[in-house]
Formats: sequence, C-alpha cells, structure tokens
Amino acid sequence: MADEENVKFIRLQFTDLQGTIKNVEIPVDQLQKALDNKMMFDGSSIEGFVRVEESDMYLYPDLNTWVIFPWTPEKGKVARLICDIYEPGGVRGKPKPFGGDPRGILKRMLKEAEEMGFTAFNIGPEPEFFLFKNDANGEPTMELNDKGGYFDLAPTDLGENCRRDIVLELEDMGFEIEASHHEVAPGQHEIDFEYADAITACDNIQTFKLVVKTIARKHGLHATFMPKPLYGVAGSGMHCNMSLFRGETNAFFDENTETQLSETAMQFLAGILEHSPGFTALTNPIVNSYKRLVPGYEAPVYIAWSMKNRSPLVRIPSSRGPSTRVEARSPDPAANPYLAMASMLAAGLDGIKRELEAPPSTDRNVYDMTREERRKEGIHELPANLQEALDALLNDKVLVEKIGPHAIKHFVEAKEIEWDMFRKQVHPWEREQYMSHY
Repeated sequence: MADEENVKFIRLQFTDLQGTIKNVEIPVDQLQKALDNKMMFDGSSIEGFVRVEESDMYLYPDLNTWVIFPWTPEKGKVARLICDIYEPGGVRGKPKPFGGDPRGILKRMLKEAEEMGFTAFNIGPEPEFFLFKNDANGEPTMELNDKGGYFDLAPTDLGENCRRDIVLELEDMGFEIEASHHEVAPGQHEIDFEYADAITACDNIQTFKLVVKTIARKHGLHATFMPKPLYGVAGSGMHCNMSLFRGETNAFFDENTETQLSETAMQFLAGILEHSPGFTALTNPIVNSYKRLVPGYEAPVYIAWSMKNRSPLVRIPSSRGPSTRVEARSPDPAANPYLAMASMLAAGLDGIKRELEAPPSTDRNVYDMTREERRKEGIHELPANLQEALDALLNDKVLVEKIGPHAIKHFVEAKEIEWDMFRKQVHPWEREQYMSHY
C-alpha cells in the first residue's frame, strides 16, 4: 500500500498518559523494521512513562490503523500507524505490554469484559470544540469566528466551510460521519462519527482531534478542545454512548422489561453512578474541566440518571434494540480517551459483577431541585475541582487496581503538580475584585 500510494514517510503514533499524541516519523525504507516490531524509543523522555535506567521501549504498530493523511503532498505522502507500547523483560526476555500505555490499559479492560462473556464494548463519542481566529502571526486570539447558536447556519455560522472541510478530510480517512452542526455557544461545533469498538473509537477520537486542528489552521482558525475557554457560555463536552454486546446481541436490551433495559444494563448503569466520583479525574482531567461542570450550562453536576432529561450524569437515549445504550454526559474532550473509556468500562463491569442495583431515575430537572430535595433522593455531586477528583480516584480501590499502579501513580503526580500551580497562581479576576477593596 505504501508503494502503490507513493508514501514516503510513516508516523508511528502513540498516546501518553496525559492524552497527548506522540510520534516518531520514519522513512518508508524503515517500514519493514517497524512491522517487525523492532522500532525502539526512549521511554524516559515521555512524561509518566519510565525512569532513565529502564528507558528502552518498543513500538508495536497496529496494522488496522494504517491511514494516509489526505493533506500531505502527492510527491511524498505521509501515512500513520498507531502503536502499542511494549517493554523488555517479559517471559524468556520477550517484550511485554507496558503497564503505563493507555491503549494497553484499555485492551486489558476489554480482555476482562471478554472473560465475562462480552464480545464488544462499543463507544459513540461526541467531542465538541471551539474555533477562534488566529492573528497575523498564526497565533490564536480570543476572537470567535462566529456568533452562531445551536444548529445555526451560514451566514451566522461562519465556521461552516471549515467544518465541511474537516468532514471531507475525515471521510477521506475512512470515517463515517453522521452529522455536523453548530453547537450551543458562539464558535462551538460538533461533528458526530459512527460508533465503533472501544479501541477503534479511541483511535478515532485522537485522529479526529489532529484533523480538526490541522484543517482549522488552514482556514486561519485555531481549534481547541479545552472544556471551558469562555466564561458565561456552554463548555465543550464529549458525551460517550456505551453498549456491551454478546455476539450480535446488545446485552443492554431486553424487550420484556418495562423500560426495555436489561438487568445487565441496569447493573452497568449502577456501576457508572457508584464509581463516577472516582473516574472523574480521568474523564475530566484538567483544572479547566471543572469550570464546565457547574449548574446552568447543560453539563452534568449531579450523580443521577434519567431517560427523559439531560441534566443528570447519565441519560438513556430512547433508541432500543441494537442501539440501546448508556450515555455518560460528564466526560470532556481534554480526556485521554483510552483512560476515560477504560475507567468507565471498569466501573460498569464492577456494577455487573456485584449485581449493583441502580437508584430510581430522576425525571425532573436536577438543577431546579433544592439541596434538601437532592439529599432526600440520594443525589450527590461530582467532585468540584481537580484536587477533589484526584482524592476520589485514589479512594476508589476498584479503579486504582484496574487502571494499574504505574499509570495511577504517574497520572496523579502530574495532575497534583498542575493543581498546585493553579492554586498558587493569582488570577486577573482576583485583582479585579480585591485590589481596590482591600
């Protein structure tokens, strides 16, 4: 395929613990070496991977992820392969999966699901993003490129051409796009692509982010997946529609129950609700994430579920049969998708194993309920900031075990540094509020 398409370079990509795409680019004459799993890199240079004395890491390309970037020159096209990370020192000296590889962590959770009789964990993600104008030097400004609102169209939605080009590039790369539209806030957009198995869905999220940023730049725009770049408007979420399958059968569907939700679905839902404080650090991993998780902007704050409204943490969309699914509404697009999906799968499987019982659904607007009403119905809140979320993660023994000690240790260390830097910083708002009063 490389020969036929005149590919000259291949990017071997992987994702670090913080969700950042990393890559090493090789000329096409090194492709066979990569396919033989003999490409190595210095793991000590990647944040949260390993120490200097254990730095040699192997890149194992996943051939299913081969794609040629459409925007590269015809004379020297660039392709990419997403890789799993292996380290030396396994059985008889053979490389073994690296415990700090987010993609490997998700694969490990999928293996556990398989051992429980589930053949597929399908994900339909909905990552949102903002478009800002770049200045003359190509640096992002805080000026939005439109004043559009939900489902608006040109001329109000000036991001329409950029969004359409993004869709065309994604389709060239094999994505099946279901919808593309302006979101609630000015400058905010959403492009929905077809659900897929968990690994493919997470690979697609990472590819999607890369394509959006690349094409936006060609339009003189800066795309950001920052959850809350602007005060006073809705933030960007990444709602995750999840379902478990046994062969061709959706394990969440049962036509004989009143809701047509199976016992498995309700137990999975109960696990999501119970572990949601713990996995929030992984689904909402930056300081800014918690500026989105506040009442009044459609983002969930309260640990509840419903089939009728969008204010709780979990919604059950009305589709049934093969499309029966559980929609977690708290994750945001700053999340490392592999860690986010692994943690939610771990939560749901724990609910199934322990046969947890989901609380009654909350079918009124949780935001309109008083604190006393919420307490009476047993509705608690998600962590209010990154530090609270990290504490909840460390206190969740199931998630700590399933994600693994290496990843948890390095993830939490990095995030505590981030929180400490934020906590000590003096912000413009504080100066505006206090300098003339005190």
